[in-house]
Amino acid sequence: MKDIMNLFHKNHSLIYKVFLFVLTTFVIVYLFPKSGTFRYSFEKGKPWQSENLYAPFDFAIKKTAEEIEAEKQQITLQSPVFFDVDTTLITSVKKEYSSAFDRLFFELPRDQIKIDLYYRGVVLLDELYQSGVLQDSYDYDTNQQISILVDKTQSGVKRFDSFFLQTNLKSFVESSVEALGLEAYKQRYLALFFDVVKPNAQLNKVITQISFEERLSQMKLVRGRVDKQTLIISKGEVVQGDKYAVLNSLVSEYESQVWTDSNYTLVVTAYTVLVSLALLMLLLFMKKYRMEVFSNNTKVTFIFFNIVLMVFLTTLVVNFNSSYIYIVPLCILPLILKAFFDARLGLFTHVITVLLLGFVVANNYEYMFLQIIAGIVTILTVSELYKRANLFISVGQITLIYIVSYFAFFVIHEGSIDNLKWETFLLFVLCGLATLFVQPLIYVYEKLFGLVSDVSLLELSDTNSKLLKELSDKAPGTFHHSLNVANLAEAAANEIGANTMLVRVGALYHDIGKMKNPTYFTENQMTGTNAHDELSPKESAKIIINHVIDGVELAKKNNLPDRVIDFIRTHHGTSTVYYFYNKQKESNLDFETTDFSYNGPKPFNKETAILMMCDSVEAASKSLKDPNSTKINNFVDAIISKQMDTDQFLNADITLKEIQSIKKVLKQKLANMYHLRIEYPD
Repeated sequence: MKDIMNLFHKNHSLIYKVFLFVLTTFVIVYLFPKSGTFRYSFEKGKPWQSENLYAPFDFAIKKTAEEIEAEKQQITLQSPVFFDVDTTLITSVKKEYSSAFDRLFFELPRDQIKIDLYYRGVVLLDELYQSGVLQDSYDYDTNQQISILVDKTQSGVKRFDSFFLQTNLKSFVESSVEALGLEAYKQRYLALFFDVVKPNAQLNKVITQISFEERLSQMKLVRGRVDKQTLIISKGEVVQGDKYAVLNSLVSEYESQVWTDSNYTLVVTAYTVLVSLALLMLLLFMKKYRMEVFSNNTKVTFIFFNIVLMVFLTTLVVNFNSSYIYIVPLCILPLILKAFFDARLGLFTHVITVLLLGFVVANNYEYMFLQIIAGIVTILTVSELYKRANLFISVGQITLIYIVSYFAFFVIHEGSIDNLKWETFLLFVLCGLATLFVQPLIYVYEKLFGLVSDVSLLELSDTNSKLLKELSDKAPGTFHHSLNVANLAEAAANEIGANTMLVRVGALYHDIGKMKNPTYFTENQMTGTNAHDELSPKESAKIIINHVIDGVELAKKNNLPDRVIDFIRTHHGTSTVYYFYNKQKESNLDFETTDFSYNGPKPFNKETAILMMCDSVEAASKSLKDPNSTKINNFVDAIISKQMDTDQFLNADITLKEIQSIKKVLKQKLANMYHLRIEYPD
């Protein structure tokens, strides 16, 4: 058990990466659409780009959504409507009519006039109830055929407008009374009919709905069949009309056959293999070319998280409406990775992500081409992200590339611009605006993952910051030295294309450990008294060497980022404190060479290597007497050659050509510092 725990502890970083790899693969596959993928892509109204297509199996031609909707509307209009009619109600209505008539016409003598008035009202009642009286108004056409149900039994069919609507009772009575010449009795008839007339017909919703659903169930969703090996469409033929409907039917049938319960596991496994291969390539790239990123689990987690985030956003938009696919600001991914790491890793990760999204989107070749080109433009154009103007200019260029590329693809497919969808250009503009969200997103990522970007480096480069203020107060000579080194390092980094902001910040903070014992360093000895005179060479060397350890502790206490602390740890590498080492040798006493050597590590990237060179050259340049161009050239060559001879740049991934360029910059800068003129021949 103990051996297992030791093995786990020893390989915990690798185990975590395996777990992260498996989890990311699972999440991405889960987000993928759960259907088979038709091998060809096509669009309505555009030419068929692939070879002649023959039916791979027998399949039915499905009706389009428009055809199905039109047929549903037709069924709705033609489906019978059932109304219940109570034919017995007229008897009770007439009884009430008789009683009410006697009350309203009580003053008339019972003669022929009263009898005539009575029977004329009965005739009007018979006319009202001949078809039925409705209380509610229904939204039916006047010609709608109505099936009459009497005691749940169909007794006939009539038009909807034959019903009498109770709300029309006043106008009916008034017009009828006037036609009969009984205007003098109009108000009495109105009161009479309003008292006795009751509705006797209403819609039977249950039977009507059952009848509608029965007809709807008989509706066919297909309108033909295609036999196996039948030519569906030829190369170059325009996809439209019946061809488009047949292709959509084939796609639907293909996807239903590919993604079934029987082969679900097989298809998911195939997806998993492809996704894991893509992510594995990314891990291998980091292991081979970005070992400092690969060895940091937080950074690997950060990269994988952003890949999953982009896949999630894209699938979300595709599921909502695939026509909005270009609104997803995919170029945020290379922007963020370039801000935190470097351009090469950012572009490689972007390409891997686009390859994964090819499984999700339609017209995947067009989509992948546009996104990869946009990613390359992002990497090439965005520099010094902390400058807001640069970001706006780059986003404008990215948007322009999107628009130009999409326009070119459209012309290739259509051969003209007559049917160009101008609203797609608006999507690209919105995508560009969304890309500007990268600035607050970088800030959030810095807090969540403890990373540092150029924006944060810009803040750290402020010489009025608390730590640099303290350095200028306690060790003014070291502060002045750091400023000079920062200027030299920035110029050198700019010459070879390294991160100028990172190396400048690293230079400003590389010697903060000297604040603990400032008077033991020559640049801070203002009185002419050397504190080392009272110490042994070994003790002096220990104080000098410990300024690196003290600097790391002070940096961590002040929450400086690891990228800056790396400069403190590496700016002397494993070099030797030669002055005290030689002094110890002169004493003829036994000693360990390691007591006079820095603990390292050696510089492991271009930026830390630049700082080592600039720091050594600037510090030693103070000892130059009567400097001239020849002395400076030999002086710089000697210092850097000594560092190369002791293999200080072995892990720094820096070339000899780049070192020569840095030497050239340092020589020019030192000559300017000493105000040297060009030496003319005698």
